[in-house]
Amino acid sequence: MAKPFWTPPELPKSIIPDEAFDVGDRANCAIIEFADTDIEINQGRPTKEIVMINTGDRPVQIGAHYHLAECNKAMAFDREAAFGFRLDVASGTAIRFEPGQSRKVQITTYAGREVAYGMNNMTNGSLRSEIIKAQTMRKLRAEGYCFEGDAYPVKPSPDSKYANK
Repeated sequence: MAKPFWTPPELPKSIIPDEAFDVGDRANCAIIEFADTDIEINQGRPTKEIVMINTGDRPVQIGAHYHLAECNKAMAFDREAAFGFRLDVASGTAIRFEPGQSRKVQITTYAGREVAYGMNNMTNGSLRSEIIKAQTMRKLRAEGYCFEGDAYPVKPSPDSKYANK
């Protein structure tokens, strides 16, 4: 009989001690305990209000934990004032802006390490640094992000060349 072309590797030995799995009360697994009163989110955290306008031609939805300064290019607002802030809404929720819609929103600071990485790759560092804030604002302007008072340039649709014929 021919030797098989490939054999699966041996499974590695677990390095997690068995007692690590003996944590907690299994009888309380998946139980949700509700508070007797309302819970105030972001209690004691600094907040401010800004006006945001969707100058684009598509709806924009901004999630609760998204770094506002880096949100959609078509959103016109004071991005410098919003640096280091996020929407002051419940975790897992978002605010939707229809095309042309403006809305006053409450925003709050990040907590913990106060860093922003990813998103639109404009910050990628500490939200407490004035140097990073200045670099981020330069990048946003260079990439065509709207700021307060700006309008997003509308690109003609591919069908517009046939509209007047």
